[in-house]
Amino acid sequence: MAFGPRAPCPLRRHAQARPDALALWAPSRRWTYAELDAAVAATGARLREHGYAGGTRVALRLPRGPAFVVLLWALWREGAVATPISTRLPAAEVRRAAKRLRVRGLITRDPDVLADGGTEAESPESLVVRNASGRSVATGRPIHRRATILFTSGSTGRPTAVLHSWANHLYSAKGANANVPLRAGDRWLLSLPLYHVGGLAILVRCALAGAAVAVPDQDASVSGALARTGATHLSLVATQLRRLLEARDGQAPEWVRAVLVGGGPIPEGLLRRGHARSWPLHTSYGSTEMASQVTTTPPGGALADLQTAGRRLPHRRVRIAEDGHVLVAGVPLCIGRLEEGTLRDPRVDGWYPTGDVGRFDAQGRLHVEGRIDRQFVSGGENIQPEEIEAALEQLEAVERAAVVAVPDAEYGRRPVGFIQAQGPLRPETWRRVLSGSLPRFKLPDAFYEMPERAVEGQLKVNYEVLRQWAREERKNRR
Repeated sequence: MAFGPRAPCPLRRHAQARPDALALWAPSRRWTYAELDAAVAATGARLREHGYAGGTRVALRLPRGPAFVVLLWALWREGAVATPISTRLPAAEVRRAAKRLRVRGLITRDPDVLADGGTEAESPESLVVRNASGRSVATGRPIHRRATILFTSGSTGRPTAVLHSWANHLYSAKGANANVPLRAGDRWLLSLPLYHVGGLAILVRCALAGAAVAVPDQDASVSGALARTGATHLSLVATQLRRLLEARDGQAPEWVRAVLVGGGPIPEGLLRRGHARSWPLHTSYGSTEMASQVTTTPPGGALADLQTAGRRLPHRRVRIAEDGHVLVAGVPLCIGRLEEGTLRDPRVDGWYPTGDVGRFDAQGRLHVEGRIDRQFVSGGENIQPEEIEAALEQLEAVERAAVVAVPDAEYGRRPVGFIQAQGPLRPETWRRVLSGSLPRFKLPDAFYEMPERAVEGQLKVNYEVLRQWAREERKNRR
C-alpha cells in the first residue's frame, strides 16, 4: 500500500534546532525538547519490544499528564495507532471498547482494568522512560499512515470511533496555527482531556510551532492553572470559560494571547462578558471527524465576529447544501469511521455531511444553527432546540440551557428545558419573556434543573441522558 510522502517527527526537529527550549510544563518537572525527544525515543524502544508498532492499535486509558504525552508521541513515532479511551468509562466498558476495536494492548493505571482478563493490559510505568539521555535517530514516517482512533462525544447517541491519519492531524494543526499565531516560547494550557480531539490537537499545534504544552494538576481550576503555568493560549468549552470569568475579576492577564472556545454553542451573554473584559476570544466550529477546528474567528475579532463560528481555515473546504446541511472536506477529514468492525468512508460525493444546519453571512462567516438530528416536529411545526436554548441563555440568571423533545399525546412531541441558573428556576417569568421573541409552540412545557450527570466531564451536555430524565419526570407526574 502506498502512503505517499514521509514526514519527520516535529519533536525531533526542535530537539535538533532548539534542544534547550521548553516543550512540556508539568507541576513536578519541566521538559526541554531534547529531554522530551529522548524520552519518546527510549519509550518507543520499549513499545517495540511489546509489539506496539507498525500499525498495531494500542489503547490508552490515562489521566492527562507527561506519561500520556510521551506515550502518544512514542506510539506515533513507532507507527502504532494510539487509541485514547475516556477515563470516565467504567472498567467493563473500557474492556468492551478495547475488544471492539481489536487493540493489541491497553495501557492504564486503573487496577480494575489491569486485574481483568482479556486484552493485554499494563501500567505506563513499565513503558515510559522519563529520564532518557542521548539523541534519537531522525526517521520519517509516511504522512498518510494511520495515527489515532478517537471517539466522538456521543452527546446525541452512542460515541463513534473515528480513524485519523497523521496527515489529518498535521494539516489540522497547520491551518489552526495560520489563524491563531503560536510561536516558540508560548505555552498552551492542556485543559481538555487527551481522549478528546480538542485536547490532542494542542500537542500537534505546539510541536509544529516549537511551543510548550502546559499540563496542570488534575484537580486544578482553569484560573489556578493559568496563574501557575503562565499559559499564553487556552482551549476551553463554555462551562470552563464561565468559571474562568467568575474566578478572575477585571481584565484578562496581559500574558494571555488567545482563548479558543468551542465544543458547542457559546451563550451570547458569556461572550459579551469575556469580550468586555478584553479576553482574546476566538469562537470556533469543528468536529472529531475533521480532527478539530473547521472554522474559527481571527485574532482581535469584534463581538459580531464572536457571535459566529468564524471563517474557514486553510486546508479545509466548507459548503452549505440546499437543505442547509453543513458539508466539509479537506486534508483534515478522517480516513473513516469504525462501525461494527468495518471501516466506513463518511464521504458522500467527496463531502462529509456533518449533521449540522448552518449558513454563511455576507462576510463569509459560518453561522451554525443546530443539529439536524435534534430537530423535531410538534403539532406540525418544525422546532430546532438550539434556537430555544439561545433565547433562554440571553435571560438574566440563566447560565446554560438545554432543550429536548418528549413524547406528547396531543402534539406528538413537545420541548422541555434543562437549566443551570443563578438562583431558583422561574418558569412562568421565563415563558413570559420568551413569548416576546418566540412563537408559543416553541415555549418549553416544563423546566428542570440540569442534572449533573448529564454534563460529560463538565465539557458537553449529554442530550440522551436529558431525554431519559424528562420522559421519567413526565411519567411520574401522570
